[in-house]
Amino acid sequence: MATDLFVFGGPAPVPPECRQAPAPLPPWTPVGPETALLDLPPLRLRVAATQILPSLSLLTEPEHTFRFEARSAASRAWSPLSPVGPHPWAASGSSDPCLRPEIDLYTASPPVEEVRLRVWVHSSDLAAVAAAPALCAVSASDDDPESGTAAEGPVALEVPALSQMETPEAIRHRICSPTSVAMVLGYWERPAAPLDLAREMFDPRHDLYGVWPAAIRAAARRGVWGYLLRFPSWAAAAWCLAEGVPIVASVRYAAGELAGAAIESTTGHLLVLTGYEGRTVLANDPAAPTAREVPRRYALADLRRVWLERSGVGYVLFRPGAAAETGMRAELTRSP
Repeated sequence: MATDLFVFGGPAPVPPECRQAPAPLPPWTPVGPETALLDLPPLRLRVAATQILPSLSLLTEPEHTFRFEARSAASRAWSPLSPVGPHPWAASGSSDPCLRPEIDLYTASPPVEEVRLRVWVHSSDLAAVAAAPALCAVSASDDDPESGTAAEGPVALEVPALSQMETPEAIRHRICSPTSVAMVLGYWERPAAPLDLAREMFDPRHDLYGVWPAAIRAAARRGVWGYLLRFPSWAAAAWCLAEGVPIVASVRYAAGELAGAAIESTTGHLLVLTGYEGRTVLANDPAAPTAREVPRRYALADLRRVWLERSGVGYVLFRPGAAAETGMRAELTRSP
């Protein structure tokens, strides 16, 4: 698999095999008293992409809603993704037939070699939102199989353990994403309660707590930047972990596919990758019954199957300035 990650704003820690030259964030264009538009330049891809995964990270507390739109080079019609945030955005009447909007991302058929994206933002405090430090990222990938070898390590990030199963019964089985984000925010010393994040990340349009761009938005409102990436290989994930950056990974598996898992099977689950030792992956699985049981050790072969061979998507959340710091590895536990 090949993945390009285009980053506007930043800087951001990006695995070398995904890295495109970073670019400044274009200016916001006001389109009314509470709405602005950010128009990205054309993105020319190394390989024809079948999946386009955008994200927006605004380091600001004021409430805001954003919506991505995309089109291929061959089309003049924009395909909108579902809005992220509370504003009830009107449905769009047009769509690019090459780019099918899913809840979190676009799928392209036929694959696209160039794509345009723009993002609308709505806020009653538009001046503060438009002036906030921002990072806009676009992950573009093909469907070739993942390949690669194990990284040696050991690397172990001290990410605090939280269990979604220690929250009220009515919600506990649905908030793996908010709980995983809470663990990573705690790692970056920006603690947040899983239930507070769940209230903010809940998408009433789809009755979901796990919409990926909503997780990036919630982290940014608490001072932690982030982007979404479809990881092309285990080497790319190991690079992030070795740089001191945990990954919230989206997994899916049937019974018996992930030995030692906190839940037997799932059609969609988020957990935190915290390190590795050769062919063993360290993870914090929020579905464990208690916080004490959250830290897990999974076989790399199993994780490849249930993560990289399925969605491959991860949240990469990091402290502003972390990409430029030389001391990021001080958080790591390494053998001599």
